[in-house]
Order: sequence, then structure tokens, then C-alpha cells
Amino acid sequence: MNLISPTGVEVNIGETLQPDEYIGMCRREIMDKYLRDRAIEYGAEPINGLVTSIDVPADHKVSESPYTIHYQEYQEGSSAGVCRREIMDKYLRDRAIEYGAEPINGLVTSIDVPADHKVSESPYTIHYQEYQEGSSAGVPKSMEVDLIVGGDGANSRVAKAMDAGQYNFAIAFQERIKIPDDKMTFYEEMAEMYVGDDVSPDFYGWVFPKYDHVGVGTGTVVNRPAIKQYQKAIRDRAGEKIAGGKIIKVEAHPIPEHYRPKRVQGRIALVGDAAGYVTKCSGEGIYFAAKSGRMAAEEIVKLMKGGTVLPTQAQIEDTYLAKYDKLYGPTYAVLDALQKVFYTNNGAREAFVELCNSKYVQQVTFDSYLYKKVQGNNPLDDLKLLGETVGCLMRGYSRATPDAVFS
Repeated sequence: MNLISPTGVEVNIGETLQPDEYIGMCRREIMDKYLRDRAIEYGAEPINGLVTSIDVPADHKVSESPYTIHYQEYQEGSSAGVCRREIMDKYLRDRAIEYGAEPINGLVTSIDVPADHKVSESPYTIHYQEYQEGSSAGVPKSMEVDLIVGGDGANSRVAKAMDAGQYNFAIAFQERIKIPDDKMTFYEEMAEMYVGDDVSPDFYGWVFPKYDHVGVGTGTVVNRPAIKQYQKAIRDRAGEKIAGGKIIKVEAHPIPEHYRPKRVQGRIALVGDAAGYVTKCSGEGIYFAAKSGRMAAEEIVKLMKGGTVLPTQAQIEDTYLAKYDKLYGPTYAVLDALQKVFYTNNGAREAFVELCNSKYVQQVTFDSYLYKKVQGNNPLDDLKLLGETVGCLMRGYSRATPDAVFS
């Protein structure tokens, strides 16, 4: 083996090796497969998956307490899915009822929050209009409860009642479009994201498949009054691929841009969009809504000790909020930074698209999306990615058209 200096001086550092000694070079993909196969041959049971976390007991050095490994097991056909909320929401309602929840078909109109609710066990009073067949207004009713978990969306009435504070939001606009069957074939295994200041000055436009039709939409924070202009632009960009389609439904929703200033007050906790749990870049909130709802419920049930005590605000913050922020805080921070870098102007958007041609970027992106944690633990590839990013930004700015100015 030769060792070569910066000026080209070469030194053979293998001169002391004996005839039966050598410096070996291996191909890791071959060696790793050999080691895996050898382990299986000797009785190991392999799991094809990604370890996400490991629970280490506090007394593990002096006890025989077991460790708990959490992992995502690979499943054939794993993919980034697009769901139809009307079907998913019904499934979740039915599942909750199956597990013992008592549903009320109604609309919450107001919530009475006792002035001393942070230091007492005074009940909350929920006022609502219960749906009644043949009635347009419903029947006014109320109920007293010890604790409230608010998962009632971006325009949360629970958040308003608990004075959770405001957050900035994007407006997302989408048209469900039924397109001809021959055109729908293209979208059976395809989703599209469009970037450019014509479709959004700070987000992206999309065409997502919805089984037998497509959802075509866009979103923006900085220029919400122009949302219909951007919607027309995304339809124009999709062009012939959705030509001849019929609009069957129009939807518009606010998308939170960050956490609410207060997510727990007294015995009221917020989850999902009500809490502001939507990621930048992708605008995804469904997973985090479901996950935060489960985490809040599990922690509160533990704190209530079989219904014998009511949890305090500090206890809910130290369990549910602390665990959620530890688990997903880094993800929100990284995606926020990425959106600020790549969604701000056409030069950066050009760089973003070019960068996404990298297999490493795609691997890190989809692993992060699928497992909801920031991936990428290869320092060498991360360093290469930094260089590629700078190069892509330089090329992107050189060929991009200036962004349109709006007031």
C-alpha cells in the first residue's frame, strides 16, 4: 500500500508485511450479505426494518429489566399514500365506537371554562347543537366534563375557549376533478408536485390521485387573496393530463404554520391541527393529528389512575407535550428550514427540483416521510449533499425567471 503526500511523495507502508499477511479490501455489500446469511444459518431470526428508538430502563446496569426496541418493519409495497379523508374519517369514527366511545352528531357552539380551572377540579361545560332529523338548527344541549382533548381542526373552538392564542396559517384550496378513465390511468401510481411562483409564492401545487378522481390544489401564506389565481395556474400547468375533467367538489382549509402558543391549559389539551401540528414543506398533518391524539389520550389515561384522580396542567405538559416535542420537534425544525430555503423564489425552486434527482436525497426524504423522523446519518454523503446543494442553488439562480411582485 502506498501513502501519498500532498506534494506527491510516495511511501510504501506495506514493506514490513510477511508473506502470509496482507491489507485486505472488502466490498461491504458482499461481506454484509455473507454475515447476515451466516447469522441466519446459525439460528438468528432476521427482521428487515429500521430501529426508531430503544427504551433503556433506568436501573439496567444493576437489574435484569428488559430493553424495548421499537422499529418499523419493512412491508412489501411500502409507499407514500394519499388518502380520501371522507373514508378515513368514517373509519376512525367507527373504530372509536367499536372500542367504546359514545358519539354525538352535533356542533359545539361554546365551552364554559371556570376561572379557577387550573387550580381546581371544577367541571367544564360544553354547549352544542345536536343533529335532529328534519331540523336545520339542531337541538341545543350541554354536558359537563372533567377534561377536554380538542382535535377540532385549525379553527378550533376548544382553542378559542382555552385562550390558546393565534397562529399564522396558509390557505389550501383544492378541486376534486373527475377526469376521463384514459387520463386517470396515468395517476393510478403517480402523484405530482409543481413548484413555481405561478402556482404558489411560498408552497407548492399538486395533483394527487383519489382512487377514481384527482385532487388538484395549491396553498399560500403570504398572498392568500390570490389563491384562485394560483389555482388556475396549477390547472394550466397540469394541462392535458386533466383536460376534459369535471369538478365534483371544491374544498378550502386553513393549514397551521406553527404550534399554538399554548397547547395545554388546565385540563384542556389540544392535538392535531388545533395544536398546530402540520409540517412545513409537505403540509402533512394527518399522521401527526392521529399520533398526537393517541399520545395525549394514553398519557392522560395513565395520569388518571383508573379515574381516581384528575391530571394537572403541569402533569399533562410533562408527559404528553414533552414526549411529543422530543419525538417530533427536530422534524418540524428541519422542514421549516428547508421550506425557507427552497420555497422562497424560483431560483431556489429550480435548485430544489435538481437536487431531488439525487438518489441519496430521495432516500433521506422518503425515509423521513415514511418514518416521521429526520433521516440521514452518513456524514460523507451529507457533506457531498452540502456541496451539491450549493452547486444546484448557483445553477438555479442563473436560469430561473424572477418571481412576480405582489403587494
